[in-house]
Amino acid sequence: MSQTEKPMKISKQLRLQGQGFLLSRNNSEMLMGIIQHFDCGADLHSCLLTLEMIFSTLLKDRNMYIEVIPLKPIEQTPENQYKDWLRNVYEECFTKIVHTMENASPKIQTQGLSTAMNLLSYEGKYPLESKGTFENYVPLSKLKSILIKMLSNKQNNVQLVNKYTEYLLFDDILFFTWKLLPSLTAKSNPNETYIMNYLALLEKLQVHQNNDTKILCSEGNGSFFTFDETVTIKSLNKIWHCVMHWEHTPLTHKKMLIVLLERVLTNLEKPLLLTDFLMDSLDVGGSISLLALQGIFTMIQVHNLDYPNIFTKLYSMFEPEIFHTKYKARLFYLSDLFMSSTHLPENLVAAFAKRMARLALIAPSEDIIIICNFIGNLILRHPGLKCLLNNSDRDTANTDPYIMEERDPVKSNAINSSLWEIKTLQSHVQPSVSSAAKFINTPLPSVEWDLSKVLDKTGDDMFDKEVKKFSKLIVLQFEKPNGASIGKGERLLQFWDF
Repeated sequence: MSQTEKPMKISKQLRLQGQGFLLSRNNSEMLMGIIQHFDCGADLHSCLLTLEMIFSTLLKDRNMYIEVIPLKPIEQTPENQYKDWLRNVYEECFTKIVHTMENASPKIQTQGLSTAMNLLSYEGKYPLESKGTFENYVPLSKLKSILIKMLSNKQNNVQLVNKYTEYLLFDDILFFTWKLLPSLTAKSNPNETYIMNYLALLEKLQVHQNNDTKILCSEGNGSFFTFDETVTIKSLNKIWHCVMHWEHTPLTHKKMLIVLLERVLTNLEKPLLLTDFLMDSLDVGGSISLLALQGIFTMIQVHNLDYPNIFTKLYSMFEPEIFHTKYKARLFYLSDLFMSSTHLPENLVAAFAKRMARLALIAPSEDIIIICNFIGNLILRHPGLKCLLNNSDRDTANTDPYIMEERDPVKSNAINSSLWEIKTLQSHVQPSVSSAAKFINTPLPSVEWDLSKVLDKTGDDMFDKEVKKFSKLIVLQFEKPNGASIGKGERLLQFWDF
């Protein structure tokens, strides 16, 4: 038997055993045989599918259902004893199924989650006990055990979180995940693995109800289920209070800022309490600073944050190293938004324009074009900065009064300087760069440059554009080469034999 046929045969045998058990309760040894095979750790994928088939059928046929009458003990009939035995086996198997989410194989992990959630769905639709006529039933203890395994502190479970996203499309699963999550949040400092798993899950959770109402644990359309958004928002605020006090590594710090910006910030009850955290994050450098800058801009724009040192912080971020980070486009975009107000002091704006111009001398070609457009926008918003254009022929690197080393932009003396750097770039070897730098020679346009059109361009894009201007597509080979032979029609064959 081949290695491919062997798993297929075992899977078929397990399925036949499962079907045999379902045909008669006298075949209980077949179920125990499947569980014993499952405990051995062999053919886990086939065992999971077989157990899912068995218990979903038992739940659907109500073979484990026991009617509970208040104030009346359950009768110990042979029927109820058998159902009680089945329920104990089911609970033990569910625990083992959830445990497979820690398996080394990603395939087994995903199947373990899928089997557990499918059984959860069946138990919700066909409860083990009567829970009331109009009550939507989600087995919270089982859902909690699934979430605990996903929030592991031993292994990265991003793949499981991505799979779990499929079930978050159901309003009941989304709601009760939010409701359970505060009790699963580590109160002390967890390790990096746990934090990354936790933030990955938090990033997938919508606070508000899905557009299309779908219920996983209900036979009907879930008309009696209420998605209470006040509960989800309250849970989010409880969770974030803990997350903020964890000790973060650079990796988790960055991930936390991403989740904060994309999911959390707009739903916090007291967002201004994040001010000091975001300002401290600005000093970290790299992508963390840029993400913090975006958060601060949201706080200023939406929550009327007034922080006097923000422009000094922003000014200090423009260093030569920014041209070698993948988040530089975000920095340019956010800086353009920060400097969009026409009420800023001209000496402050002049410092930004001058610092950008100085950095343009050492920047990559695609960044020079962005800088030129950025400076042009600053001058359009503040016509008083045209004095920087009038002095471009007077100043040089030796006579420039601008103080590059000054950390306070207001004290940099940029307003008394000029944009001689842009004048110099008009002699750049690349035509697109020299053309962009010529904006200081011509009347400025009445409309600002749209930075979004150039922020995503790379050096390769610009190179390809220039090549297409001056060259034609040349076909180098018409025939598919056959080894080291020369194609037919080659003139070399007229003079040489191969």
